[in-house]
Amino acid sequence: MSRKLQRLRDHDLNPCLAETDASRKCMDDSNYNKDACTIYFLRYKNCRKFWNGILMQRRKDGIKPNMPTAEERDRILASMERVPYS
Repeated sequence: MSRKLQRLRDHDLNPCLAETDASRKCMDDSNYNKDACTIYFLRYKNCRKFWNGILMQRRKDGIKPNMPTAEERDRILASMERVPYS
């Protein structure tokens, strides 16, 4: 597996791995009909937007690492009433 692919599949680095996998599965299941997978694409886009906002705020506040680990992200999402991008 290439280094780039390893980074994309690392749950600590990619907060939207589940959304990525869901959209790919939808594309496979729908014979690559993009219109059938719009909801999955929107979830992925909203996930990236949400976690990018967190990343930018942590960078601004000087918190390292910039992207929270998978464990930290689980705690952040658990503290919210619902997942903001579902």
